[in-house]
Amino acid sequence: MRTAADEAERLASRDTDQLLRRAGRVARTWWGVLAVDTAAGVGLGLARPALLATAIDAAVRGRPGWTRAVAALAVLSAASLVVGVTGQLVEAAGVARTDVWLRGRVSRRMLGLGLAGQRAFPPGDLVSRINVAAPQAAGLVPKLVDTAAGLAISIGALVALCLIDWRIVVIIALATPFVVVLVRVLTREMSLSTLTYQQAQGDLATRFVEALRGARSIRACDTVEQEIERVTAPLPRIEAAGRAIWRTLGDSAGRAGLIVPLVSLGALAVAGQGLAAGRLTPGELIATTGYVPIALGLFDHMSSLGSVAVDRASARRLAEVLAVEAPRQGRTRLAVVQGRLELRGVTVVRSGHVVLDHLDLDVPAGCTLAVVGRSGAGKTTLAHVAGGLVLPDAGEVLLDGVPICDLDPTDLRDAIAYAFDSPHLVGSTIGDALGYGMVSPRRSELHRALELARATAFVARLPGGIDAPLATAPFSGGERQRLGLARALVRRPQLLILDDATSSLDTVTEAQVQAAIGEAGGDGTVVLVAHRVGTAARADLVAWIESGRVRRLAPHALLWRDPAYRALFHDGRRTCDFPAPVTERTELAAS
Repeated sequence: MRTAADEAERLASRDTDQLLRRAGRVARTWWGVLAVDTAAGVGLGLARPALLATAIDAAVRGRPGWTRAVAALAVLSAASLVVGVTGQLVEAAGVARTDVWLRGRVSRRMLGLGLAGQRAFPPGDLVSRINVAAPQAAGLVPKLVDTAAGLAISIGALVALCLIDWRIVVIIALATPFVVVLVRVLTREMSLSTLTYQQAQGDLATRFVEALRGARSIRACDTVEQEIERVTAPLPRIEAAGRAIWRTLGDSAGRAGLIVPLVSLGALAVAGQGLAAGRLTPGELIATTGYVPIALGLFDHMSSLGSVAVDRASARRLAEVLAVEAPRQGRTRLAVVQGRLELRGVTVVRSGHVVLDHLDLDVPAGCTLAVVGRSGAGKTTLAHVAGGLVLPDAGEVLLDGVPICDLDPTDLRDAIAYAFDSPHLVGSTIGDALGYGMVSPRRSELHRALELARATAFVARLPGGIDAPLATAPFSGGERQRLGLARALVRRPQLLILDDATSSLDTVTEAQVQAAIGEAGGDGTVVLVAHRVGTAARADLVAWIESGRVRRLAPHALLWRDPAYRALFHDGRRTCDFPAPVTERTELAAS
């Protein structure tokens, strides 16, 4: 009876085979040339002992043909050199192309998975898969070709030996069962050890990336030694797996090293006896000394079979990423986007913990909604779900009555823009970073966005202004937040989601930014995660989130009457911010 583990192993093996077949087709022209080149090398390798035997027999018997045989050997040696160099060049080209394809495919899948992919495959682990597993998997085809060539030339040598004296082949055949057992043990052990090794490598890389991100906290808390211990904790596993790999190779090579000399000695003894008995000529004896090592070369290819197992294990690591299905792409187009946002029974579960629990929320078009709640209430997850960065495990999110998952991706990203608390800016210049994801935005649009985000002044002070190199620009946390906000505003979205995007701004600047957004946004909808009283007070509505659900949805002024709500803002002891007065507009909005 097939167990769940057996079924998982079968599916993993199937996915790996599919990936390797597709990767093989990427550089099929190069692999075809490599196969022809390798076949030529096999033919040349088999011809050399035969030509050498012809030359020796001709010389011993005083025949004139030995000079032609020697000339043919010289030509054959030159041809072997050309074939060898060509094979190396073709192999390098094919491996490079396959490597690029594998890295690109895995990278695209990870970017397509978004936040869900980061949870499944942490950045350090992903870097390990792309930078270690991809190059190894790309080299699988040449190793398979090399192994097949080794098998072919060994079989050819056996045929040649059989034509010389079948008794020699019998001696070699006696070692075949031992070789089969060694190959099976080698491939199984190498595959398991390699998977363990690369998984531990990914764990180490993930811990190292986490330490780099928290370098300031580590320094401030003087926990360098503790972090070194935490980051290097996977090293014993890496060492153990590495030792297991080398031990397997060493054991296999040692056993093969014992078998090969014994078989070679037996085969040559039979050939020598054949010469003494008159069955073999001197040339055939010399040919036998050339063909026997070639026939026994299959034993020497055991290390290649181990490498094949390593490369296949690497391909399996890549297939694990590609096996995770990316969200399907919708096709529904929105002619006119108004910005009404609806969440219907949205549930999100992370590591067995319910973050959002059948949450319902209706945000009217043109409304500014502040999302408040205690830490861990689900505010950020709600913001991610609202714009389609994270798909809910249950329920649906609708924009203007259309499920977000059904919308055309281009329309979706044109309609919705995000600004984050720690924005990652991408591009060569500040202008590139602001227009990231857009097709040739106008300079006037970039300057308008900077003005709305109150970022014009500090950008203008930089040498080159908006054309200043991004990598060398010295930005504070608040300035970086304002650039991230400008990047969102330049798109003129109908739904703007601010995920704690003004937390590093002072209250005055934050108020100015929000006022500017309100004036320039027209009838656009804004959803913002709020931690300050003033931020919530300036919103039209406040969604009070508690335990993954909306506890109340009302204007800030009405919620302020509730002591539990005031406790969210340190019991309301904020002298710089005050709740907005209850007006006719807020009363109507609450109703």
